[in-house]
Amino acid sequence: MRNMLVVVAAAWLSVVALPPVGTHAQVSPPASASWRQWGGPTRDFIIATTGLADKWPDAGPPVLWSRPLGPGHSAILADEGRLYTMYRAGNGRAKQGPWDAEETVVAMDAASGQTRWEHRYPSRREDFSFGAGPHSTPLIVGERLFTIGTNKQLFAFDKNSGRVLWSHDLIKEFNSPELLIRPVVKTGYGCSPIAYRDTIICSVGGPGQAVMAFRQSDGGVVWKSGDFLTSEAPPILIEMGGRPQLVIFGGGTVNGLDPANGTVLWSHPHDPGNDLNCATPLFGPDNILFVSSAYRAGSRAIQLRQDGAATHTDELWFTNRVRFMFLNAIRLGDYVYGTTGDFGPAFLTALNIKTGQAAWQHRGFGRASLIHADGKTIIMDEDGDLALARLAPEGVTILSEAKKVFDTTSWTVPTLVGRTLYARDREKIVALDLGAQ
Repeated sequence: MRNMLVVVAAAWLSVVALPPVGTHAQVSPPASASWRQWGGPTRDFIIATTGLADKWPDAGPPVLWSRPLGPGHSAILADEGRLYTMYRAGNGRAKQGPWDAEETVVAMDAASGQTRWEHRYPSRREDFSFGAGPHSTPLIVGERLFTIGTNKQLFAFDKNSGRVLWSHDLIKEFNSPELLIRPVVKTGYGCSPIAYRDTIICSVGGPGQAVMAFRQSDGGVVWKSGDFLTSEAPPILIEMGGRPQLVIFGGGTVNGLDPANGTVLWSHPHDPGNDLNCATPLFGPDNILFVSSAYRAGSRAIQLRQDGAATHTDELWFTNRVRFMFLNAIRLGDYVYGTTGDFGPAFLTALNIKTGQAAWQHRGFGRASLIHADGKTIIMDEDGDLALARLAPEGVTILSEAKKVFDTTSWTVPTLVGRTLYARDREKIVALDLGAQ
């Protein structure tokens, strides 16, 4: 059996190394076209682009190229004609693998999918019964690429060459807990870092260091802060009273910090009972912060108020009838749209941000990721189906659908650069032309 697993793993590695297949008709995107962080340019999955088709061909949007890629849930970054993501060689279809005890950071040509460079490093297998890691999405700032692995390995790369500039093992160097404290299923690290001035900021965990900021140039620790439980939710930056605040959706609380020094400015409870707050918080011009999770929690709207130097939190409403488990939601106007559901059926729904009332539910999708651009919403269903829709408080209008873009579970939000959609499941990555034909 051991020999068989070695053969399977070696065969998979040889598949990943194969050149991509497809039409390769796409020209390289302009240098200004980019997606450098989780959630896109504004970290809210709303993209300023035009020229998307209102309807796709019956066979779905044209495939520009497709190539094998190993399991993992890291989203795809795009910058200056290259794509960046992370994966682990192994079986993307099985709950028990086999999976390699290492993971890979990869840079690819955006026009063809061909590998430009890779960096592999040892990575212990965690509980991957719901999908193998890596789970965190990288971050690009200038010429540097920052990644965090399943076992809390933080790397800074030269994005062009793949040369390691500096690294930290958050567990060995800072005594960070190896895994989240309370979940039954412990999948490994998943928080996607964020940039602020000359630092990158991410959750770490441990006394006085729930969150840490590292200098981008050399990895030096700029500050440590917080004694709250950590989660896998990506942080966001907001502005209150003309000053930036860092919002950290922790394991049992949502917290506001000063991104310059880590001072905790406010905290509000939101406890799912197991640290699995995974979805990205949403913040609007009305200073309403929306958070949602599954299990014994649900969805909550928090009104932030500034009083001099102090920020106050007032809970507008809470409902456990809408639960965005781990995939992203988007806010358009006064409504939040996403797919609600725990382990049972999931529904696309619209939720009024002012009242917490659901305007409608649509049964056509399971758990799905959403991107909004050009007045339309791209929906990537976990079953591998892709759809184009218009979302409104009155309901959803499906414009086009493409069945079975993927054959395995797709829990990674796609990336839209110009009119090209880059998407992945646990076996491959594809580039699709969503432009008007």
